[in-house]
Amino acid sequence: GINIFHIAVGTGGPNAYANTLDFVSKWNSFLAGQDERFMRIDSPGDLDRVKKSGKIGIILGLQNSEHFRTAADVDYFYGLGQRVSQLTYNSRNYIGDGSTERTNNGLSDFGVTIVGRMNQIGMAVDVSHCGEQTSIDACGVSKKPVLITHANARALNPQQPRTKSDDAIRAMAKTGGVMGITGVRMFVKGDEPTTIENYLDHFDHVARLVGVEHIGVGSDIDLDGYDDMPPEENKRLRASYKGSYGFRDKIDIEGVDHPKRMFDLTEGLIRRKYSDDNIRGILGGNFRRVLAEIWTVPPVAKAASQ
Repeated sequence: GINIFHIAVGTGGPNAYANTLDFVSKWNSFLAGQDERFMRIDSPGDLDRVKKSGKIGIILGLQNSEHFRTAADVDYFYGLGQRVSQLTYNSRNYIGDGSTERTNNGLSDFGVTIVGRMNQIGMAVDVSHCGEQTSIDACGVSKKPVLITHANARALNPQQPRTKSDDAIRAMAKTGGVMGITGVRMFVKGDEPTTIENYLDHFDHVARLVGVEHIGVGSDIDLDGYDDMPPEENKRLRASYKGSYGFRDKIDIEGVDHPKRMFDLTEGLIRRKYSDDNIRGILGGNFRRVLAEIWTVPPVAKAASQ
């Protein structure tokens, strides 16, 4: 079964710092009161300990880094348990451009500073929602592996802004990073029919392009999926994104729209002739390896700015 969840959400706007502090604090409060069932994942050792404990591991991440007003804020939120930070959400911030911006500017000087501090302290750099040039620039300046925790291949869905070009995927792989493939219907394919086979095509494309060691699962969907949401909540979700997202009648893909979909994905990977070792890597081993590398930082580096 699933041992660890990365519970990142997108925060931002004029109250980004306060909103993010509220989000992280509430999760820490919840975890403190549920320690017999859940465990916050803070270190490489925790990735092993949580599996042996029988608990569910929670990785605190954010899908926007707008709460980093200065490099010192990276340290502060690291101290609160944040271990992954996406540089931008879909819109521009002081760090760089998001994937649905009409421009394609790259990483700012401030963004270079933030990435550098994240590398030093051991916080993973995520570029899933970042624009093309911001994604490539982040890979160019990072001294640690860069993650694309949840996206799809642009070569298979060229008009979708939440996909990554082959150039961006190669740049990620050059850092030693991993790309998680989403099962979101309009990210997987731009028209109908859209099936689990189209979803599997994205795994194949990235494997052929950069190697299976750079692939993971980044479902971008909770256990029950989007289409089971209450109608009004679903309507609000769709209204919060630009038209370029290309919502259709359904957001989930039949066959991988239920809590046990990892079994269906595994069967699909077996059909596509992936080896057992490769499947273990895709289902978590690759992310585990890379997160351990990112989070392993000499104590002197963490203390450098103090």
